[in-house]
Amino acid sequence: MNGFFDIPSAIQHSYGGLIALHMEEALVPVLAGLLLALPIGLLCVHFDWLYAPVLWTSTILYAIPSIAFFVVLIDYTGLSRLTVMIPLCLYSLVVLVPAVVDGVRSVPEETNAAASAMGIGLARRYFQVQLPIAVPAIMAGLRVAVASSISLVSVGALIGNQGAFGNLLTYAQLYGLPRLAGTAVITLAVLAVVIDALLVLLRRVLTPWQPPSGRARRFGATAADATPVQEGAS
Repeated sequence: MNGFFDIPSAIQHSYGGLIALHMEEALVPVLAGLLLALPIGLLCVHFDWLYAPVLWTSTILYAIPSIAFFVVLIDYTGLSRLTVMIPLCLYSLVVLVPAVVDGVRSVPEETNAAASAMGIGLARRYFQVQLPIAVPAIMAGLRVAVASSISLVSVGALIGNQGAFGNLLTYAQLYGLPRLAGTAVITLAVLAVVIDALLVLLRRVLTPWQPPSGRARRFGATAADATPVQEGAS
């Protein structure tokens, strides 16, 4: 690990600064994408005909290379973090919109009918009834979007050193310093795992009614099956 945390001064960030910068450029676009996906998902659920064109549009945007996005945006946002984050926000929609729609559609009709009978309006029902039930599906999509965004931020190294840890990959190639590439790859892998674990924990906090994981259920079932045998033997 000797030299692992040593960052070239030309990058103008410390190791901790690169982590903060990378997380900002990766997580802010996903959060913005989620804020866009929530109302878009509501419209797609309420108007079924809208879902297909929205999904096609988000898929087409995802297929556009980030470099092409950069070329278009540079004239408006310059060589800035915003130029990196706007494409990442749009890319996240291809995962988040289907996650929101599938989650809301999974709400039982009896639940929606009960909410309507209680006089709960469409918007209030969406936020107070449907979204809490849809949290597992939304969080699953959010985990995919976050992991993808953490890796794609590195492409920002192509526009004025806006790629955070991606800048280390560029310097590793330019100056023949493989340890910088190792630092970037290992750190990004660890960050992705840590953020994913935090999202799993958040899901469990938001959905305390959810059953335990498959492993826990199997352990519980095994213990329950073993109990009568032990009692009979005694």
